[in-house]
Amino acid sequence: MTEVLRLKKSNCKNCYKCIRHCPVKSIKISGNQAHIIGNECILCGQCFVVCPQNAKEIVAETEKVKVMIQSGAPVYVSLAPSFAANYSGIGINGMRKALKKLGFADVEETAIGAKIVKQEYERILSEDKPDILISSCCHSLNLLIQKYFPKELPYLADVLSPMQAHSLDIKSRVPEAKTVFIGPCVAKKDEVAYYGNVDAALTFEELSEWLSEENITLEADMDETEKSRTRIFPTTGGVLASMDKIDEYTYMAIDGVENCIAALRDIENGNLHKCFIEMSSCPGSCVGGPVMEKYHRSPVRDFVSVKKYTGKDDFETATYSQAQLSKNMTFIERDLKMPTETEIAATLRKMGKNKKSDELNCGSCGYNTCREKAIAILQGKADVSMCLPFLKDKAENFSDTIINNTPNGILVLNEDLEVQQINKAALKIMNLSSASDVLGEQVVRILDPMDFMDVRKTGMSIHDKKIYLAEYNRYVEETITLDREYHILICIMRDVTNEENERLKKEALGKQTIEITDNVVNKQMRIVQEIASLLGETTAETKIALTKLKESITDE
Repeated sequence: MTEVLRLKKSNCKNCYKCIRHCPVKSIKISGNQAHIIGNECILCGQCFVVCPQNAKEIVAETEKVKVMIQSGAPVYVSLAPSFAANYSGIGINGMRKALKKLGFADVEETAIGAKIVKQEYERILSEDKPDILISSCCHSLNLLIQKYFPKELPYLADVLSPMQAHSLDIKSRVPEAKTVFIGPCVAKKDEVAYYGNVDAALTFEELSEWLSEENITLEADMDETEKSRTRIFPTTGGVLASMDKIDEYTYMAIDGVENCIAALRDIENGNLHKCFIEMSSCPGSCVGGPVMEKYHRSPVRDFVSVKKYTGKDDFETATYSQAQLSKNMTFIERDLKMPTETEIAATLRKMGKNKKSDELNCGSCGYNTCREKAIAILQGKADVSMCLPFLKDKAENFSDTIINNTPNGILVLNEDLEVQQINKAALKIMNLSSASDVLGEQVVRILDPMDFMDVRKTGMSIHDKKIYLAEYNRYVEETITLDREYHILICIMRDVTNEENERLKKEALGKQTIEITDNVVNKQMRIVQEIASLLGETTAETKIALTKLKESITDE
């Protein structure tokens, strides 16, 4: 498959939103970046639409088209009928004037090709009389069937899309012409590259940027022709609205990939017969195309704009044979290996899903169920770390293990000074039997709140402040800090009661020793004075020695 959607790696933030919205989960997370898996993707463009970081971009072909124009060949535009919604109030005449200024030879409506296609659908139903016929206008829908529902390929109309049919018509009239399709669709770029009978495809976004660069303003030049019934094609039910019906068939229009998948499964199960099904991958059909949806999301107004521009009769076109309009669509194999039940169970256990009740199926990873996620991991499309509940539990368990096994008391308060968390060591310090006794309560119930109030007010942390908790008969070194981002106060208390008691004992012992030393010194001095004449210099030396002993004990 041609690369038409590209990832801006620096923008991807691992939010998994693209996976959540991808109907076929054709996105791989590797190196913390999302990657589109080409042979699984159906190019519906939903990842482009929903990405909050604009990390997905459509590969531009504007320069390629400019080179085609510069070559001197007549370059014709096949303009998707949804232009009436994207450029509200601007008719085909106004579009033609503007695009000719860009160097295009002429501009025609893809709705002309739609008329050729719908006529072929009518012929198939009336002459071939298939049990089920599925429209083949939408390339994304065709890819869905080719890749995921190969059993339904026989029901898919082997008919060119309106874009291809229109290019055939233009080139039959102007053999040297090159054709460029312009519309709201990502998949058309791949269709152009794969089938080759159209030379390039631009989106409305690319066209608008090009017009802006050249300072070209669109003029509201409408046409009032009634021969334009297939202009209704880009709306849900638009194909059906333009067709002449056969009584023996049921005609239905289904839009949105998930709805189309449900219908295809019904067909697979034999629940549908004698019906023509118009299928579109985009909700609202082409007026809900990815470029329209991302930059111009007005489904009701868009439908009205297209409807007002639609005439009651068909375009006048040449007639083409079945062989000329035939398009061969074959099965496209995906490189996917289905893992065994044993492998899936082992992977679920790695995700922390040890029993069925552990499988939350929350979808936060982008997959609908934990089992789908496990399969994706085994297929190399996902990683265990994408499971947010698993990571949350792992982080909480890790945090709880540290908090509950640290010898320091830890207390967490909110800004209202209500206890939010308390560990085992803190419970022991304050002689509490259970955390539930104080959780949600004001801290004043268990501690003096003044230090907490000061930190909350000033934002200045307190570090290793020694305090005596009289009600608990404990000494602690208290550290309190404010986390402004999470609006919490964290208090760490180191129980220094034993250390403080030892210090007090040593202090008392030191005082006692000093008193004894003083008594000895005084007694010695009296004796010294009595025998001073006998001792001489020895008296002074004895006093100095005893004084040093006293000072030594005092220092301790």
